[in-house]
Amino acid sequence: MNTFITALVNSWKTPELRRKIVLTLALFVVFRIFAHIPIPGIDRAKLALLFSQNQFLGLLDIFSGGTLVNFSVLALGLNPYINASIILQLLTIVFPKLEELQKEGEYGQEKINQYTRFITVPLAVVQSIGMYLLLRNQGIVSALNPITLLSIVLTMTAGTIFVMWLGELITEYGVGNGISLLIFAGIVGRMPVAFFQTASVVRPEAITNIIIFVVMALVVIAGTVFMNEAVRRIPVHYARRIRGNKIYGGNTSYLPLRVNQAGVIPIIFAVSLVLLPSLLGGFLQQLHNPALSGLGRFFTTVFNPNSLSYNAIYFLLVIGFTYFYTAITFNPTKIAGEIQKYGGFIPGIRPGSPTAAYLNYILTRITLAGALFLGVLAIFPAIARGISGLTTLLVGGTGVLIVVSVVLETVKALEAQLVMRNYEGFLE
Repeated sequence: MNTFITALVNSWKTPELRRKIVLTLALFVVFRIFAHIPIPGIDRAKLALLFSQNQFLGLLDIFSGGTLVNFSVLALGLNPYINASIILQLLTIVFPKLEELQKEGEYGQEKINQYTRFITVPLAVVQSIGMYLLLRNQGIVSALNPITLLSIVLTMTAGTIFVMWLGELITEYGVGNGISLLIFAGIVGRMPVAFFQTASVVRPEAITNIIIFVVMALVVIAGTVFMNEAVRRIPVHYARRIRGNKIYGGNTSYLPLRVNQAGVIPIIFAVSLVLLPSLLGGFLQQLHNPALSGLGRFFTTVFNPNSLSYNAIYFLLVIGFTYFYTAITFNPTKIAGEIQKYGGFIPGIRPGSPTAAYLNYILTRITLAGALFLGVLAIFPAIARGISGLTTLLVGGTGVLIVVSVVLETVKALEAQLVMRNYEGFLE
């Protein structure tokens, strides 16, 4: 916390960084204003009830920056953009040309961003239609005509493009990653509402539960900071090379392996998968076939978000997806080849395939710690609800992980800007 305040104060003293911070805050205000402009024709009471009963929609609301629960013109928010980024990241692993493009520095990153924008638009259209059909089935949207459907789809798609543009403006002219900061702003912006709701329903004798919850929240935040920054440093030595009268190499560096390589992605995959049976169960229960109706009741019971079976399956899925995502994003064979290419080696390990096997051995074990942490973080709302008895003052583990990660990322961006300006001042 002291580091964040120090970086913010020092940045504010620098005129150029102060302009960046002011611009970022101004775009936050624009984002929050548009987040409260509603789409007409929506029954807001039924909408609020639907979101309180569906965790999947709650997760989508987190990544929309808190705009989906209001069903504003930015209802989809950044969900299509995030989905497009994940799809493109997976395609990069499948198609070598995309992987080569990703390695081409600034030009390659610009092309990847452009492809992400192209994928975002059709995804936004599809998600807009799906959201319209979901709300209509729940009786939240009563009208059924092409004009209403077209207006909602166009409004939601345009809102996604607008908020994506705001995020890129923050990235280019503001401080930090704009997309992450807008999600951060949406999560933080909902916290005062949760506090006021809790204050209105909590009795004086329940103050102990609030204290317990606050202590648990502080422990989770501290643990998230620790796990987000935790790395296993693998020493890499480089052999000396003599060319003429000069000696090259002979130095030692470290290969940092992050304990949490996957970030928040496994939680997104797991919650999307674990909630499908409950949605399917709700649909099957409405059928007149006794066998299908019974299967629907079974799905609804087993995958009830408040049940032990749901949280156990959720926990195991997060662990599985953590290993899966880490395996497809970190290639030990490729890293070992790069180390060997530049004349490096890990002490006591032969270059080539033995190095790849060693890196895989280390990564498998440190990923277990990261996977267990993400699993506990995913089911943290259920744990906190069971211990404290509070249901209104809960921010999911996904939200905590995003908030902590964005704060750390922004602090590093500010510190990098300060260091760069100190060097420029020294050279002048």
